[in-house]
Amino acid sequence: MRAMQITRITSVLDDPEPLHLATDVPIPPCQNDEVLIQVSACGVCHTEIDEIEGRTPPKQFPMTPGHQVVGRVIEVGIPANEPLLGRRVGVAWIFSSCGSCEYCLTGRENLCPQFRATGRDAHGGYAEYMTAPAAFVYPIPDNVEDIYAAPLLCAGAIGYRSLWLSGIQNQQNLGLVGFGASAHLVLKLVRFLYPDSRVFVFSRTPAEREFARELGAQWAGGIEETPPEHLH
Repeated sequence: MRAMQITRITSVLDDPEPLHLATDVPIPPCQNDEVLIQVSACGVCHTEIDEIEGRTPPKQFPMTPGHQVVGRVIEVGIPANEPLLGRRVGVAWIFSSCGSCEYCLTGRENLCPQFRATGRDAHGGYAEYMTAPAAFVYPIPDNVEDIYAAPLLCAGAIGYRSLWLSGIQNQQNLGLVGFGASAHLVLKLVRFLYPDSRVFVFSRTPAEREFARELGAQWAGGIEETPPEHLH
């Protein structure tokens, strides 16, 4: 199969080919608790740059990055996972964790001592096929196309978690610092979940501020600017 791989630590600005296109990578075998996925889409995240440039480096080389993966299950390792055959699923940043420590048992698998990241500690979705533990794949609704579902597995999940942790209630004002992949999805979430809340965006570039206003931001200004209202 074909795969885009990280083969070394390098600079994406100075290196014209920071990833290597491999054309003869074996299709990975499906282990007991895993499913084999034929990849149809994979989103691109800034974390891939961090991996390539060594801020959060792969555990081995070559490594296939990509953790916003959508595809279809074509093989399972054990009969118990056969209901997943043919299903469209997604794979996110958390590739696996132990499932039994205090963090896993309280919904904080990212803090598990045995945490493994998709595309950094295990091969990810910049390939035609990948494997993933069945417990860490997510069914994708039929009404969401692959290319739109993929960003929800990282930018969307991060934004939703941040919104939930903020404790916002309807009619409260929300401020967003920066307006990239995650924040623009948060703005859409707020308009749907809290229709009477107003969103104020602080961003570095005029293009991002204009984009925020197009999506329904009450106000968009520079990072150093003072919004016209206090924020909750």
